[in-house]
Amino acid sequence: MPETSSRAGVIIAGGFSTRFRGGDKAVADLDGTPLIGHVADRLEGVTDELVVNCRAEQVDVLRDALESESRTIQVAVDQTPDRGPLAGIATGLEAASAPVAAVVACDMPFVEPALLEALFERLEGGDAHDSDERTAAVVPKHPDGWFETTHAVYRAEPMADACRAALEVDEGKILAALDRLEWTVFEPADWSRYATVDSFDSIDTRADLEVARKRF
Repeated sequence: MPETSSRAGVIIAGGFSTRFRGGDKAVADLDGTPLIGHVADRLEGVTDELVVNCRAEQVDVLRDALESESRTIQVAVDQTPDRGPLAGIATGLEAASAPVAAVVACDMPFVEPALLEALFERLEGGDAHDSDERTAAVVPKHPDGWFETTHAVYRAEPMADACRAALEVDEGKILAALDRLEWTVFEPADWSRYATVDSFDSIDTRADLEVARKRF
């Protein structure tokens, strides 16, 4: 039986980068490091294992971008490509050995580890708002009102099952899986103690990448 870690980091990298126009944005250079490398670096401090979800043709390039003497990754390949982040989350969570996982998109290089730690603590019942074990997810809410579902923490098994159930009836939104579970919203008043809204910034286009380079 494989050794079980306590927390996993799952990076979702299986998209086709259509808005990025040319090349896989997961390995686009940002300050001398592939974009996905920044995400992995920030996840490492608050997790015990790293899982990268991707398409089969991405495996070698992502391993080259991420693995080193001090870090190994597990690759979780989408069996059916292009089914969206819901399928990617399911695949990544199913590959993780940990019971809980932070799921972060590969294009979010400013993700704040302190915020991920706070999300884990809320899910695990380690803060003042003790979480019920039935709670399957803690999802930050953006100040503009939407939910940051690829910057959230999940109980791996129930969330993976909910994702598969949603996919079986052709529901592609992550909220369709969450609707099948009990989950907690991490309001801006909660997470603003740990991070700024910059933690949720994503790199969707070449112009976004140029802006990020200036910030670095």
